[in-house]
Amino acid sequence: MEMDDRIVRPALERHWNASDANDFDIEHEIYRDDAVLIYPQSGERIHGKRNIQESRFVQPNKKRFMVQRIMGSGDLWVTEFVLTYDGVPSYAVSIMEFREGLVACETQYFADPFDPAPSRAHLVERVGR
Repeated sequence: MEMDDRIVRPALERHWNASDANDFDIEHEIYRDDAVLIYPQSGERIHGKRNIQESRFVQPNKKRFMVQRIMGSGDLWVTEFVLTYDGVPSYAVSIMEFREGLVACETQYFADPFDPAPSRAHLVERVGR
């Protein structure tokens, strides 16, 4: 069953708003019970909605989410966001794969901010930060 884009986008917005508000129940409504969360940079794979939720609940840092954009259609959606832990920003991408109306697999990538190289400084427009 392919997802209806008019249903997915509001569900994703609700998810990210709940993530920012630390509302762990609403944040995790979007996941299947057998969902998998993958963090490639740390080599972690978390199996099951309950484990995903607990892993976020026990995370001790104060966190904030600021969504930059949500793109996708059907069963594949990507969210670009800034995740701030204790005031330190990290740029992130979440790739969500839906099955039967809920997230079956999510992969999250994180990147720390950096200054542009001096060699290209004359070519760039500074944004954000």
